[in-house]
Amino acid sequence: MMQKGTPAYNLILPVGTQVVARVEVKTSTGKLVCLRGAVGAIVKSPTDNSHAYQIQLPDGSTVNLRRHEFSIRKHYQNEGLQTSEAVLSDYNLYDAVIYRCIVGSRAYGLDNEVSDIDRRGIYLPPATLHWSLYGIPEQLENAATQECYWELQKFLILALKANPNVLECLYTPLVETTTPIATELLQIRAIFLSQLVYQTYNSYVLSQFKKMEQDLRTKGEIRWKHAMHLIRLLLSGITVLKEGFVPVQVEDYRSQLLAIRHQEMSWDAVNEWRLQLHQTFDRAFTNTKLPERPNYEKANAFLIEARRSMAAAEP
Repeated sequence: MMQKGTPAYNLILPVGTQVVARVEVKTSTGKLVCLRGAVGAIVKSPTDNSHAYQIQLPDGSTVNLRRHEFSIRKHYQNEGLQTSEAVLSDYNLYDAVIYRCIVGSRAYGLDNEVSDIDRRGIYLPPATLHWSLYGIPEQLENAATQECYWELQKFLILALKANPNVLECLYTPLVETTTPIATELLQIRAIFLSQLVYQTYNSYVLSQFKKMEQDLRTKGEIRWKHAMHLIRLLLSGITVLKEGFVPVQVEDYRSQLLAIRHQEMSWDAVNEWRLQLHQTFDRAFTNTKLPERPNYEKANAFLIEARRSMAAAEP
C-alpha cells in the first residue's frame, strides 16, 4: 500500500498539473533549456509512463521529461517536512507512556478464555519533539498487541467531550502504569464528568441500534457482542448521571449482558430493554447534579503544567 505523500509513479498525471524538474535539460549543442528545479505545467500527457510528458516552462518553451525526471510541485515543496518518520524513529515514544490500563471485556468482567487484553492510556512526548516542525502523532497504536495510547492533549479533549472509551480509562480498576503526572490526573478525573455524557452516550447508542436494525433487515443477523456493549454503555451512562462516577465492572448485570452476547435473549427483548434504559437515562438526566459542561479551565491548567514539566526535564 502506498504511503501518504509518496509520488504515484504508476498513475498518469493530467494536463495542467504543476511540476518541478529534477534534472537539467540541454540541447544537443549543450545549451541549457531547463534548469534543475524549474517550475512548469504539463501540457501533454503520455498514454503510459514509458513515454515522456510535455512540460511548458514559464517562458513558454516546452521540454519533454519522463516521470522520474520531475516531481509534482506540491510533493516537492513538502519533501523537507516529510522526514517526521525518520525523526520519530530516534525516539521510542512508547517510553513516553505515562498511563497504561486495561479496558474492554476484561475490565468489564465480561471476558472469557479467548478475550483479548486491550491496553489503553496516555503518552507525553519530549518537549523538543513536540515543539519541532515535525510534530507528534495524536496516538500510538499497535494492533498486534491491542494497544493504543493517546497524546495527553488529545486524551484530555476526548475526555472533555465525554468519549466513553477515554472516560473508562480514567475509571478502570485495572491499572498497570501511572507516573506522578498521571496520578494527578486520576485525582481530578471528576472534572471530565458532565451532562455531555447524556448526549454522547445516547446519540452513539441510537445510531448504532439503527444500523443493527438495518443489518437485521438486509442480512438477517447482527453483531450480538456489539449489542451487548451498547446496552452496557446505557447502563454506564445512567450511573454516571446518578452517582457521578463511571462504572466499569458490570457485576450486577453480567448474566443479562452475557445472555445478549450468547444470543440467549431475543432481539425484541434486547430492544425493549434498550427503550426502557433510554427512559431511565432521560430521568437521570433531568435529576442529575452533574454540571452542564466539564471543567475546561482545570483541564487546561493541568495540560499546561504537564507541558512545563516536560520542558523542565529537557537538558
